[in-house]
Amino acid sequence: MITYPQADEHIPYYRRYIELVSQGADIFAVLSHQPEELRRLLQNVSDEQGNIHPAAGEWSIKEVIGHLCDAERILAFRALCFARGEKGAILGFEPNDYVAEANFNRRTLTDLVEEFNHLRLANVLCFNRLTDAESKRSGIASDNPISVRALIFVLAGHVIHHVESLKTVYQVEAV
Repeated sequence: MITYPQADEHIPYYRRYIELVSQGADIFAVLSHQPEELRRLLQNVSDEQGNIHPAAGEWSIKEVIGHLCDAERILAFRALCFARGEKGAILGFEPNDYVAEANFNRRTLTDLVEEFNHLRLANVLCFNRLTDAESKRSGIASDNPISVRALIFVLAGHVIHHVESLKTVYQVEAV
């Protein structure tokens, strides 16, 4: 079982995501439940509604889900590299630039949610087999140290953050 990361395993920026996951929670239960939660939340959102930007400079719903897919890949890649003992630093990424280049609005919302589901399933299958020692390994990403288990908790907290945003900023109501 992967335990809650300590404050010295990541920079303060990531604490905002990690703290969204309850201490003592089964992280793999949280991770496994999130794709279905996302699917239920968005099941009544049309593709046209998914393209709407709630305000200037805000992403559309499809862009939010596309960003979740990108972040899932990138954060999981970092966690895998460090779990396997990677010593080299991993570059950061600028989410706004990635979203601008991806054109997520040309895709269907169903397709984006399904992609996230597959990514998350693969990550759960990979990470739930890590030993305690592997989960505590760390490396440098975006010029900052972070542990594997901190990255895994960030994966969950990042989705919690954006689901809350979909409910409050985008006014998407759960079914």
